[in-house]
Amino acid sequence: MTGVRRLTPAEREAMTGVSWHPGCPVALDDLRLLTLPHRTFDGGTATGVLVSHHEVADTLVTVFARLHEIGYPVRLMEPVDVYGGDDHASIEADNTSCFNGRPEEGSERWSQHALGWAVDLNPLENPYVYADGTTTHPRSEHYLDRSVRRHPAVLLDGDPAVAAFEDAGWHWGGRWEGPVKDHQHFSRHPLGS
Repeated sequence: MTGVRRLTPAEREAMTGVSWHPGCPVALDDLRLLTLPHRTFDGGTATGVLVSHHEVADTLVTVFARLHEIGYPVRLMEPVDVYGGDDHASIEADNTSCFNGRPEEGSERWSQHALGWAVDLNPLENPYVYADGTTTHPRSEHYLDRSVRRHPAVLLDGDPAVAAFEDAGWHWGGRWEGPVKDHQHFSRHPLGS
């Protein structure tokens, strides 16, 4: 069942020092826990959890309802706290996530994830691709060639799943200018990982 609510004291405590740290650009009071049904890789239905900024919570509920409706599969959806706030470990689990108080890839600037304004969707099937055409996740190498759909979770230009985010005014990392592409990444603002 879909829902949006404030974080409980126990959830705040679990996040503090893990995915949220003093100095993060968003207060815990501004974050919401979203409970979202989604299609699974085997064609069933499951319920996942995202943590997002309250300003985008309703938008994400709408987007994920549309993803569910079109049958787009999501392998796993749980807060990055489950992975100790470690983005790499979350990606290795193929976890779809939103909030994580971390810097942008290769930068000291806050990520859009640190604001709760970005989603990484099925990150193994939709890898972050460096300028030299590589990824740091060996299980994603099979998906580097974006000229062919190797799995229903692969996001390609023109897909209804990409349109679900873009129609809501969000930006896709698969459209970033230049050689670096972040195929898993959708954000409220056009730049930033």
